[in-house]
Amino acid sequence: MKKLAVWKFASCDGCQLTLLDCEDELLRVAARVEIAYFLEASSSRDPGPFDLSLVEGSITTPEDAERIRHVRRVSKHLVTIGACATAGGVQALRDLSDVKEFLSVVYARPDYISTLERSTPISAHVPVDFELRGCPIDKRQLLEVIGAFLAGRRPVVPAHSVCVECKARGNTCVLVAHGTPCLGPVTQAGCGALCPAFNRGCFGCFGPMETPNAAALKPRPDQKVLQLYGSRSWGQRDA
Repeated sequence: MKKLAVWKFASCDGCQLTLLDCEDELLRVAARVEIAYFLEASSSRDPGPFDLSLVEGSITTPEDAERIRHVRRVSKHLVTIGACATAGGVQALRDLSDVKEFLSVVYARPDYISTLERSTPISAHVPVDFELRGCPIDKRQLLEVIGAFLAGRRPVVPAHSVCVECKARGNTCVLVAHGTPCLGPVTQAGCGALCPAFNRGCFGCFGPMETPNAAALKPRPDQKVLQLYGSRSWGQRDA
């Protein structure tokens, strides 16, 4: 029986909980694989090797950097799950400022803290076989990824934008109709267009789609959205 491991680095545990939330589907997964290492659900500490490792969280400490190299060594396939593991997560806000300044303000003894200057995705440290986006990830996509690797094929996960999901769901475009700032045009699908379905703009939880044109959204004030979509191609700037 093939072995599955689930690992946590700097994160909120939300993507691991998505696996547990699979409930009945998880029972079917457990019937086909041995969940050999998953501290969120079991105290078992199988040393490996593992056929598939799912990794949540970003690398934020020197110990993390060493541990992810170990995980890679004992894993035949390594899949990163969630925004932290694939892009650095919310904790990557530290990348925009001086970490030493944060430490001096927050901690009474900053010299006790061992941390890196940046929060980086797993792929910045080791080769990754597949990245599953989301904050948190979608359980249907997670089950597809696990099933695909067990079957020895490439996972089938959409690469188009959230706008396609909005169309499929019959949502009114909040960007065009209401001038609401929305990252749907440049964000990878996977959430089912949840926020636009409730008249809120997309926050970009699933990260950038393939070949995103993010620069086209940046210079446009909200009140020009209708003009942008109604009279010129998306991304064309005023002279």
